[in-house]
Amino acid sequence: MDLSPEEYQQYVREKQKKSPLVKNLLFAFVIGGAICVVGQFIREAWIAGGLSEEDAGTATSISLILLSALLTGLNLYNKLARYGGAGTLVPITGFANAVVSPAIDFKSEGFITGMAAKMFLIAGPVIVFGTAASVIYGVVLLLLGS
Repeated sequence: MDLSPEEYQQYVREKQKKSPLVKNLLFAFVIGGAICVVGQFIREAWIAGGLSEEDAGTATSISLILLSALLTGLNLYNKLARYGGAGTLVPITGFANAVVSPAIDFKSEGFITGMAAKMFLIAGPVIVFGTAASVIYGVVLLLLGS
């Protein structure tokens, strides 16, 4: 069977499963919103525990990272991501998951050459480009005198 690229693309379009876009958007919104609500509850609990609002924000971030790492280690974050899709990429929990997942996956290759070397496989570029962007932003603000 000899197909042209256009015929092949048509064949693929006919065979591929249609994406339930509305359902995926709804689940992402609900799961992402639920993660944010959990974060808000954690923040309010830290404030009720006596922390200032600024310190409660820091403690909330740490708590969400810990919770995300724990859920990733227990393979529960992955199950949540199957339903929530992009909603689980809420920055702090998604970033923690992106660091912990490769560490778990490459643990069998050893502590140094596996887990430690590949822990930032996914998150590394985000750190590098985020840092570079913040430096550029800082230089621009310095030059503008703001």
